Amino acid sequence: MIRVMHEQHALADLFVKFLLVRSMRTQADLVDQLFNSSERRLARILVLMAEFGEPGEPEPLIPAITQATLAEMVGTTRSRVSFFMNRFRKLGLIEYNGRIRVHKALLNLVLHDQFSGDNSERPSISAPQPGNPKRTRRSKPPATPSDM
Repeated sequence: MIRVMHEQHALADLFVKFLLVRSMRTQADLVDQLFNSSERRLARILVLMAEFGEPGEPEPLIPAITQATLAEMVGTTRSRVSFFMNRFRKLGLIEYNGRIRVHKALLNLVLHDQFSGDNSERPSISAPQPGNPKRTRRSKPPATPSDM
């Protein structure tokens, strides 16, 4: 390979470009996994699979893919993927009946970080309202030798 790259500069340029693109994609995937919610990662994967921004078909249809496969790609469970897919469908971001059709609104959502909360897959924990404190049950203190 090294000999061919020295002899054919066009191949060497193409190979280096490929390596750089792949390296940048790997870095982006790592950052995505570390800092984004499962919902946002699923949206990003759907947008990448639909190839928005690339020259291609006008209405991006993703090839048939199972929710289990999407879950592996996102790093979550199939049930979470199902939940998010239903949510995206209700919001009009995708359509799916066997094959997934991604609408440009999902791309805008991913680009402008307009998801509901940072980690929308986590339930919110509500703080007690002022003037109405939550009562907590306290356990009895352990018995001491003098109590016996």
